[in-house]
Amino acid sequence: MRNNHVAAWTSVAAAALMAAATLNSPAAAATSAPSASNASHGCPQLSAKLPWYGENRARLQRMIDERGTCGGIKGPRPVAAFDWDNTVSKNDVTDATIAWSLKHDKILRPASWKQTSKWLTDDADKALTTACGTDVPVGAPLPTSTDTDCTDEIFNIRESGKTMSGAAAFAGEWNHRRTVPQYAWVPQLFAGHTVPELESYAAQARREALRAPVGATQTLGTHTVPGYVRYYEQQRDLIRTLQKAGFDVYIVSAGSEPVTEVWSRGVGIDRAHTIAIRSVLDSRGRITTYNEGCGGTGRTQGEAIPYIDGKRCWINQDIYGIKGAGAWDRQDPGHRIALGGGDADTDVTFVGDATGAHLVLNRNKNEVMCRAYDNADGRWVVNPMFIEPLPQKPGTYPCSTAAYNKPEGGFGPLLREDGSVVSDKTDTAH
Repeated sequence: MRNNHVAAWTSVAAAALMAAATLNSPAAAATSAPSASNASHGCPQLSAKLPWYGENRARLQRMIDERGTCGGIKGPRPVAAFDWDNTVSKNDVTDATIAWSLKHDKILRPASWKQTSKWLTDDADKALTTACGTDVPVGAPLPTSTDTDCTDEIFNIRESGKTMSGAAAFAGEWNHRRTVPQYAWVPQLFAGHTVPELESYAAQARREALRAPVGATQTLGTHTVPGYVRYYEQQRDLIRTLQKAGFDVYIVSAGSEPVTEVWSRGVGIDRAHTIAIRSVLDSRGRITTYNEGCGGTGRTQGEAIPYIDGKRCWINQDIYGIKGAGAWDRQDPGHRIALGGGDADTDVTFVGDATGAHLVLNRNKNEVMCRAYDNADGRWVVNPMFIEPLPQKPGTYPCSTAAYNKPEGGFGPLLREDGSVVSDKTDTAH
């Protein structure tokens, strides 16, 4: 367990509910700037030099003032949790690491591609074996820097879950709110490496991505992908302000944990506060195709990762010390985060669990944007991406018919807690 916030929660829960009511009151909604009294008393303030959409800075500042040290709440520190890729950073740091590794021959040939994922199809196994060949000894680096066919197959499966010919790369049964095979496949691709080796690849990819100009692209085989990554300065400032105000701040990502840890240090979040896919190591300290589980699942080959409901599970387990199957359940307000930040459907559950503010960066993802625009509790804060924001989504989000990611796969209508259907929403924050 990374941390434990289990303590005397009754007074904390009551204070949290009172603060939530204050945030959602008409008087609070009408306030557009931090109060002068809080600023004059030295309460940590978000930078006024960094632009936010609409009244979002003021709304987040109120939550910080009310829930943090200036609010005078006694008991365990309030918790804030953020997704990483495209929430704290612009562009995907896992993809940046994969790209660097493919360009530098860092993927080791497995004994069998089928062994890398329990869901890998025969079509994908054949495509990878044909493209990457069998000349390289098992456990030796594949020449992906020059073998564009091999690079194309690996990256296309990671990107789309399909082979270059369009065949499904993964098949079978899995809970679609607890995992997605192509996400779980990323750390599995690095099987045979040590954690320090993977960290070194992530660090070198990070240097290249931060040096590349905004808008830069790179070529992997026949794929053109982003060539740069940036920390969002607004998110760095928000994290710093939360920490100064007494919050415990975590990253909860569906990426590989060693990769995410390399990046999270750049916003002042240490290894103990970074949660992502945690690979099981063999007796020699090398990454295997298995990962640690959550909610009583034990070790798995990808059945449970920090993905949609899995992010809630890891927060409950690693932060609040909730063991067993109960970690999958929504907890009482005293055992939930104060602020959650995300950008995609993979974040919707834990961001929705927050009791103080639900921060969403708009990437036009149906389920999370339907929740955000429905704003059932009045605490959803929607912001365009800080770099290269997307244009307005045409039409409406299909909230009433096809926004909910069903556990068995496919999509259905999105429901509120009372069972009513969320109506379709228009995109307004862009």
